[in-house]
Amino acid sequence: MTFSAPAALPSPEVGALSLGPLTLHAYALCILAGIMAAVWITQKRLSARGGADGVVLDIALWAVPAGIIGARLYHVVTTPEPYFGEGGDLLAALQLWKGGLGIWGAVAGGALGAWIACRRYDVPFGALASAVAPALPVAQAIGRWGNWFNNELYGRPTDLPWGLEIHRWDTGAARAVTGADGQAVVLGTFHPIFLYESIFLLLLAVVLLVLDRRTSLAPGQLFGAYVAGYPVGRIVLETMRTDHAEVILGQRLNVWTSLAVFVLGLAIWVIAGRRGRPSSSGPGRENNLTMREGKVST
Repeated sequence: MTFSAPAALPSPEVGALSLGPLTLHAYALCILAGIMAAVWITQKRLSARGGADGVVLDIALWAVPAGIIGARLYHVVTTPEPYFGEGGDLLAALQLWKGGLGIWGAVAGGALGAWIACRRYDVPFGALASAVAPALPVAQAIGRWGNWFNNELYGRPTDLPWGLEIHRWDTGAARAVTGADGQAVVLGTFHPIFLYESIFLLLLAVVLLVLDRRTSLAPGQLFGAYVAGYPVGRIVLETMRTDHAEVILGQRLNVWTSLAVFVLGLAIWVIAGRRGRPSSSGPGRENNLTMREGKVST
């Protein structure tokens, strides 16, 4: 028996497209689109401060793989049952297209990869961190639409006009399960958590851009604002989610992680500020760079 609401946001019935031997997963394409947007935005911001054309792409070749590895490791460690539990499949940890990338692991791994690349290309890490800060929430906002294609990341049932229609999903086939009538089985309508988070992330990007333009910040402080700002929305959204998660002291693990990351963001802000503010006057001047032969120096 299927359930259909009279008014709801639709969800895709197929999450992948097969082109001969090649299968294109929408989840992966959304992640890729987010990465491309982040690289473009970061390059524009770094170039405006004297950065070399193309240097962000060079750094991304280190940061992106490290970020993906970190994101997957975080997901596997915090959601171990599908991989290490009874009937679990450890090889499934490699199936990124089925979803399961933790943003905290992505930021940590990506930051490590970017730091290594910055040393290699003589780019001040603080300058890169400030340039990438508004780009990260934009990339996340785009990537969240991968959850829409996978019919995942939704909350409690709702009859609101923007409720999201969710299908019973066959993860292996990357498509909705069909009933005896040949129609996709609908579980109901739920709060579209992925959409709420996508909107919040775009608003966060705008706030960071305004903060960067109207205040004079030390290198790295804008990144600290991003690290502290994202958990504010994430904590609220975590309380709305109904999918399985590790629970500690009555709260989902990601709530506690968000609180810890919020404190970390404040620490980054304070430490970066104490290391010294820019000598040039006016807002948005914290990361002026001088380029010589493709390298960056302060």
